[in-house]
Amino acid sequence: MKKLNHDDAEKMVARLKKSPAYRIAYKDTEFIDRDYLRPTRLQLELLKTEMILRHNKIVSTIVVFGGTRIVEPARAAAQVRRVERRLKKKPGDPELKRQMAVAKSILEKSHFYDEGRAFSRLVSLESQRDERHEYVIVTGGGPGIMEAANRGSYEAGHKSIGLNITLPMEQEPNPYISPELCMQFHYFAIRKMHFMLRAKALVAFPGGFGTLDELFEALTLVQTRKMPPLPIILFGSKYWKKLIDFEFLVNEGTIAAEDRELFVYADTARAAWDYIKYFYEARDNGTR
Repeated sequence: MKKLNHDDAEKMVARLKKSPAYRIAYKDTEFIDRDYLRPTRLQLELLKTEMILRHNKIVSTIVVFGGTRIVEPARAAAQVRRVERRLKKKPGDPELKRQMAVAKSILEKSHFYDEGRAFSRLVSLESQRDERHEYVIVTGGGPGIMEAANRGSYEAGHKSIGLNITLPMEQEPNPYISPELCMQFHYFAIRKMHFMLRAKALVAFPGGFGTLDELFEALTLVQTRKMPPLPIILFGSKYWKKLIDFEFLVNEGTIAAEDRELFVYADTARAAWDYIKYFYEARDNGTR
């Protein structure tokens, strides 16, 4: 019969305590990261954010989407100058010519950074007046237009939310998010759900795949009546009308003519904010 002496027993107990099987389940990250624990991770990601928002008395939000590459004018101008210097040394380089065209295009759109900042400031100053936080700006928490929107609230002295996402490339939250409202997600689906759960309006600035994904999901939710109507504003009419031909979709019969009423265009921060206020005033007066 195999026996353990005192020293061997102590060593065995120490080994047992180090075994992965001995870990408490909710503290075992290796266990929680397994594929078949995905439903649990989804639930936790949904619940944690909900608890944080409730604790901070966030009643309603305005979602601001937009491109990560649309930076403030000074930074955009500096990038043009950097490429110009390189192009002078290699005037025939096709890649540098392409970079110059892109840098100039970003500079032309950099005023959207200022407009996003101004819009967020307007909303925050007029809405966040007591402990019930209404119309709190929420962004994806990253750079570009998201930074501008969080920055506007920060400079107004009010709260804003950042819902960051883990990506293969390095991504950090912008520094203007309220620390207690800066959250990180693994799942795009849960993140997008939290964008919409308290949303009273959605403002989409020029952007790329991510902006389009979030915009069309919101349009689909309202079109299919999975959520109540809300103001959906395409900020920068020239950009959006060139990017998406909604009349073509109507004429092709793939959307209804009344689907064009699911959104409006705006070109200034004041116009966007005024439309949101008009939307709810008209609804409350029974004229919408």
